[in-house]
Amino acid sequence: MFRLTETVKVLLITNVLFYIGSLTLGEGAYKLFALHFPEHPNFAFWQILTSMFMHDMTSVGHIFFNMLMLLMFGSQLETFLGQKKFLFIYFSAGLGATALHFLILYLGYYPGYESFVATGFSDAEILQFMNEGEFSTKVYNVTNEATIDKMFRSFYTSAAGASGAIFGILMAFAVFFPNLPLMLIFFPVPIKAKYLIGGYFVLNVISAFSGVAIAGGDNTAFWAHIGGALIGFICAWYWKKNSFNNRRWD
Repeated sequence: MFRLTETVKVLLITNVLFYIGSLTLGEGAYKLFALHFPEHPNFAFWQILTSMFMHDMTSVGHIFFNMLMLLMFGSQLETFLGQKKFLFIYFSAGLGATALHFLILYLGYYPGYESFVATGFSDAEILQFMNEGEFSTKVYNVTNEATIDKMFRSFYTSAAGASGAIFGILMAFAVFFPNLPLMLIFFPVPIKAKYLIGGYFVLNVISAFSGVAIAGGDNTAFWAHIGGALIGFICAWYWKKNSFNNRRWD
């Protein structure tokens, strides 16, 4: 019989409270607690953690889907691993999602930044340009429009959601229970966990590289999903390979 574990319950409640708080406080909450690009003035170090509990305020579907996945897979995984290992995967996957997300943003930001520096712009002037967003002949002489566009998109990209942590839980679940049959509501045919979750991961990889949103909306942070999934997979694979005692950390 399905049993909701205490840790999953706390995570569910925390996410819902953050969501309700965001609806109450509005954009101020998103500005303060969502994850901003490190070069952006709104970035704060605590956002690395708080962004894992923030969700899109314009769509209840974002938090609903994440919490549904946590409810469906989290309790069984926590029962199998124990609380400490479960939390380790959850937060490590969230941090891994942030790390890969930042890496991709910097890959888009730095070519433009280096072009500005090489032309003689100071950091203060670059920041002023990014904040004002005024294109000029002088700026276009620095680099091409496409490079500046990528720089802008990285600078103004913000992220929120438990998706990276949840994806880590999904991948760990697939490693420990690869042949467990799962069914989708709209496709009630049993599919082994390794194929269903693995297929979802592949769709995210395709979306990340192609820029075409196959496995989510246009504003989905696919690279963050991939980062979380990789950490979840690595942790579970290592523990399974080395046959750790499930209660070793308890």
